Amino acid sequence: MRNKIIVFLSFFSLLLPSLCLGHFGMIIPDQPMVMDQKKSDLKLTISFSHPFEQMGMDMEMPKGMGVSFEGKIQDLKKDLRPTKVMGQSAWTVNHRIIKPGSYIFFVEPEPYFEKAEDKYIVHITKVVVGAFGEDEGYDSELKLKAEVIPIVRPFGLYAGNVFQGLVKFNGRPEPHCQVEVEYLNEGKRIEPENEFFVVQRLKTDPNGIFTFSPPWPGWWGFAALKDSEEKIKGKDVELGAVIWVYFSDVPAKKFRK
Repeated sequence: MRNKIIVFLSFFSLLLPSLCLGHFGMIIPDQPMVMDQKKSDLKLTISFSHPFEQMGMDMEMPKGMGVSFEGKIQDLKKDLRPTKVMGQSAWTVNHRIIKPGSYIFFVEPEPYFEKAEDKYIVHITKVVVGAFGEDEGYDSELKLKAEVIPIVRPFGLYAGNVFQGLVKFNGRPEPHCQVEVEYLNEGKRIEPENEFFVVQRLKTDPNGIFTFSPPWPGWWGFAALKDSEEKIKGKDVELGAVIWVYFSDVPAKKFRK
């Protein structure tokens, strides 16, 4: 009997992190908006992590990475360079912003096998960076296998603003789809009251649209999740459509009389 209890507790200890923490594909630019011509070299960091708990996971070289601007896609995979995020293998890339408008960066990773859940995870991830005061193209659809298309412009937002996104899998809106939301808790400056506050969860409406209002400034990740019909090596696959959005603090001087 004692051996059975030990085995159960060991299994539960492996399962617990997956219950409390959310996996997130991540693309975090060093500027959420590019407004200064002298600072137009954008650095993006690509990783696979638990953003709130600040726990990293090793990420292989992505299967693909690119940027879409004015309807044209530029391949950035060849420019990826290895780095570390939260102590684990990750990637970085630099991209020079030249023209005004919306730049949509996206990553398709190699499948990640999560032992605790006995399945593969594939999070196709986006971030949109606005440049030089113009926002045209922020809601462009890239026809990815899994994609969040922003309904609200995904930059130039204050904390407390509402963000909405349309979730599509294989080009079709996904109703009643679970969406996980996490804050990039750099420096662990936010301490959750309990594990329910680590991952916020909601669902898309019948049209595949979700709505969320972040309570404080910083980077927030939205991951719409679905079990794929495809399998990898006989294992189930969690397909995720992820987008990262930055919410700014309100400058104090705006309230001065």
